[in-house]
Amino acid sequence: MLRFSLAVMALVATTAFASAQDASSGIKRTPLQKIDFPDNYTTVTGLAEIAPGVSAGRHTHPGIETGYVLEGETVLSIDGQPDITMKAGDSYTIPAGVPHDAKAVGEKPVKVLGIYVIERGKPLASPAK
Repeated sequence: MLRFSLAVMALVATTAFASAQDASSGIKRTPLQKIDFPDNYTTVTGLAEIAPGVSAGRHTHPGIETGYVLEGETVLSIDGQPDITMKAGDSYTIPAGVPHDAKAVGEKPVKVLGIYVIERGKPLASPAK
C-alpha cells in the first residue's frame, strides 16, 4: 500500500463533509457515512471529486487517512517524500498529523473514496503551516 495522502476532502474543517459542490473551488464532496467508532474516534467515509488542475491545499488530519482512487490521476505531495502520481486503482494511507496535499492532473477530474478515523470532537482537517 502506498504511504502518502490523497486528501481531496481537506478543505472541510468539521467532522463531517460539506455536501455541496463549490464551483469556484473545483471540489465536490459527497458524505457517505459517519459513525462514532472505535472508542473515542469518529470514522468518516466520503467521496471527493477534484477538477483538473485544482489542489486541495496543504493540511493535516487528527487521525489516520486511507482511501482508493476511483477515477482520474492525482499528484500527491507529503512532507519528506517525493511527489507521487496516483491513478485509478491505487490506494493510500497516511498517519495522523502529517502535512500533505493533492492536485488533480490530466484532463479528467479525480474521484476518490476516502476514509478518516479521527479523534472524536476534532475537525476532520486543519490547514498545515
